[in-house]
Amino acid sequence: MFKTIVLALDGSEGSRRAVPVASELALRDSARLVLVHVDERIAGKAGGDVHPDEAEIQAAVRQQAEELSKQGIETTVQMRDVMVGGPAKAIAEIASEQGADLIVVGTRGHSGVPGILLGGVTQRLLHLAHRPVLAIPPPA
Repeated sequence: MFKTIVLALDGSEGSRRAVPVASELALRDSARLVLVHVDERIAGKAGGDVHPDEAEIQAAVRQQAEELSKQGIETTVQMRDVMVGGPAKAIAEIASEQGADLIVVGTRGHSGVPGILLGGVTQRLLHLAHRPVLAIPPPA
């Protein structure tokens, strides 16, 4: 059913929960898996990475790609830098460029007013992506 699956990873627990779901789908359908990580950056003189552990997150994404490849899943990594607030758009663009049939992304579990106020990458992605998005919720 799926030929190319984009898996968005940001180093959070939510994105780690999405890995087994995406890998199971990729194995089932012999699909290619594209791991996507977006490095949010702050503009200005004091600019830099939003996450101080960005280098470790990127290394973990690359390590995850190696582990998935060892499982027999064709896996590639796409990294992109954006200014604060743009990860969802970058993920949607990469999914389009890769011809993805599905985008898999974790959620952080914000609901109600916090979810509305914080927005969240997953919520924005649901509105921006022109492809199906599978959002993996936190455990109940």
